[in-house]
Amino acid sequence: MQTIGLIGGMSWHSTASYYRIINEAVAAHHGGHASARIAMQSLDFAEVRACQLDGDWDRAAALLTDAAKACVAGGADVVAICTNLMHKVAPQVEAGAGVPLLHIADAVAGVAAPHGWDRLGILGARWVMEETFYADRLAGHGITALSPDAADRDLVDRVVFDELTQGRIEDSSRAAYIEVIERLAERGAQAVVLACTEIGLLVSAEDSPLPLIDSAEAHATALAEFALAPAYA
Repeated sequence: MQTIGLIGGMSWHSTASYYRIINEAVAAHHGGHASARIAMQSLDFAEVRACQLDGDWDRAAALLTDAAKACVAGGADVVAICTNLMHKVAPQVEAGAGVPLLHIADAVAGVAAPHGWDRLGILGARWVMEETFYADRLAGHGITALSPDAADRDLVDRVVFDELTQGRIEDSSRAAYIEVIERLAERGAQAVVLACTEIGLLVSAEDSPLPLIDSAEAHATALAEFALAPAYA
């Protein structure tokens, strides 16, 4: 197996899901006591969050690049940022790491393609929904990203940072997210990307009026496939 480098801690709640999903996939494939080779750097999310709020993306890129280099020093053959938003600095991180970076939006597109979904609603942090770095990556796969309207973006972003990244799961927020998904369906979304790696802890497929692509699950599964089949990269 190749070694996966995980840049996590943003937040640790979703990073734990990555660790579980990757290891479950490797165990299912190899059986016995098999588990994945993982080099992980778990950042202090308070420090990263301060960079986000200050708009100091250069500092954020430096933090994640240092983490990527530490993963490579630990033997990583590929690195992954275990959060959607921080893919805003993915080009800098990949350039500094010196090994391939498996992009979360590519993993999302890999889930959408077999279904023929090319209009995806996007739920995530404000920057993911409002800026182009995420939508442009999906567009490279022929996918149009649909963001919620301004009021819904405010709601989605608030729940992410005031609740989910702090480990709070509220029934009222789940109901509000379902209403946002319903409005995206009315605008022609064929499925919805949970483009914050914590949202899958709040909303499940059983809750949603549209099919869901859990970005954390898609990304972690793609990483497991890389580990199990080196030619995947």
